Amino acid sequence: GALMGAGDVIAQQLVERRGLCGHHGLRTARMAAIGVCFVGPVVGGWYRILDRLVPGSTKVVAVKKMVLDQGGFAPCFLGCFLAITGATSGLSAEETWARIQQDYVDALLTNYCLWPPVQIANFYFVPLQHRLAVVQCVAIVWNCYLSWKANRE
Repeated sequence: GALMGAGDVIAQQLVERRGLCGHHGLRTARMAAIGVCFVGPVVGGWYRILDRLVPGSTKVVAVKKMVLDQGGFAPCFLGCFLAITGATSGLSAEETWARIQQDYVDALLTNYCLWPPVQIANFYFVPLQHRLAVVQCVAIVWNCYLSWKANRE
């Protein structure tokens, strides 16, 4: 939650240049809550499932996990994330769907520029109990991007 909130603060202050007076604290709190209630539990659970589906820690296993993660999980997760941010921002179902249609492909392509090498290293070098933490540290930049993408006015 703290890392999702930090990503939003960075998005608002460094990307959108809102300044302290223009900062939307509720948006930061909402992003942190999404991190606690959705991102953390879902991603942590996914890593446990993935470790059972593809056991081991060889290079081949790391690539298989990355392919499953990026080919199956990431597209679904991103769509859910955009839907949740739209709904929690007070958008109607139609507005949320329009936002998903507008942002999904671009966000997914950006995801594919960042996450495959990170995930191969994560699955190969990092023990299961530390993977979520490693990903969330790298995700400060990703969370900043997602917050900006999901909250554009």
